[in-house]
Amino acid sequence: MVSVLKAAQAGTLESNDIMIIVEPGANGIALDLESIVKKQFGAAISRTIVEAVMGRGITDINIKAIDKGALDYTIQARLATALSRAGAAPTGKVC
Repeated sequence: MVSVLKAAQAGTLESNDIMIIVEPGANGIALDLESIVKKQFGAAISRTIVEAVMGRGITDINIKAIDKGALDYTIQARLATALSRAGAAPTGKVC
């Protein structure tokens, strides 16, 4: 299990980018998505973010994503950077 230690962000509000803000959470994965292409791609963007978070073993996190048309690899890179800055670290005993 991995936990987010502090709030952090990555990205910009420029065209073709996404700003991702992560904070410690207590009730699972909470995602707030704003996007200029939400009607067309909101489900895919949300899926990309949630799958990446779950793949890292994070179970409790609040995420705010403000998308300006970013592609999947940009979304994943911004999320990875935000999580790194937030000190996402394994909890419990490490063997």
